[in-house]
Amino acid sequence: MAGPANWAFPDALQPSAEETAFDLDAALDAAVMLRSEIPEDAFTAPILGTERAGNGVVIREDGLILTIGYLITEAETIWITTNRGAVVQGHALAYDQRSGFGLVLPLGHLGLLPLPRGSAAALRADSPVIVIGHGGRAHSLKASVVAKREFAGYWEYVLDEALFTAPAHPQWGGAALVGEDGKLLGIGSLLVQESVGGKIVDGNMFVPIDLLAPILADMLASGGAARPPRAWLGLYIAEIEGRLVVGGLAPNGPAERAGLQLGDLVLEVGGQPVAGLASLFRRIWNCGPAGCEVPLTFSRRGATSTIRVRSADRSDFLKKPRLH
Repeated sequence: MAGPANWAFPDALQPSAEETAFDLDAALDAAVMLRSEIPEDAFTAPILGTERAGNGVVIREDGLILTIGYLITEAETIWITTNRGAVVQGHALAYDQRSGFGLVLPLGHLGLLPLPRGSAAALRADSPVIVIGHGGRAHSLKASVVAKREFAGYWEYVLDEALFTAPAHPQWGGAALVGEDGKLLGIGSLLVQESVGGKIVDGNMFVPIDLLAPILADMLASGGAARPPRAWLGLYIAEIEGRLVVGGLAPNGPAERAGLQLGDLVLEVGGQPVAGLASLFRRIWNCGPAGCEVPLTFSRRGATSTIRVRSADRSDFLKKPRLH
């Protein structure tokens, strides 16, 4: 996702002040670069790496930065770089695992105007948007919304409605999705493939900004939303031809401790059949908060078994940010 700074989108794909009805320069400057260093023994290091880079967006006058949480999870050190060349250390203030949002508090003055927050509720397919990454106009992309739909990620993650755009921004993590009114509509999360006009093209998935308002105060107060933590099993599930296959297990996680193995097929949760990732994870969460028992029925080499997995709070496996 990170790459050399001396690249640029073709001029025709870059937004221009003449085409926008808001202060484009101020919006571009609200996007910053985040570079995080994670300890080698961190829980997420084997999957996400120990050096992560992406974007963040200033959303408050004091410089508070909104980003995607995987960039700052278990971060020991965070550095913030502005378009004007200022470099300031940051603190990983909060990570909400349900939405995927992360907050970074700059430990110095950024001198940037915040990007006002809007709402993605009115977006439709073909709605024009701008994807803004750190680096100014050269790293910003005119795009369109191609879909709004449910998204389920193999790491026990579901959004009821995510935003999908094309063409793809190559540095999508934490990038700002901005509407025609110059307001923030979403935060970049993934590179995906979408069907556009009968063709498969690369695109991006964004977490809608609407998910932030109900949890922001709790994130600021407690480092996470004040909701009971969801049951987490440490399962990495692949959906293959309609079957839910255990493709990975978190080391020493609940599922591994309960005896699940790679290649097992998950069939039921609590005696109820599951059809797809979203169905599986929602049934797990419906069993209760973290710590509840989750009855899982699975198939292994043709034999069907049911086990009870004692769920956990995923955050208990993560290193907590240090105060500076």
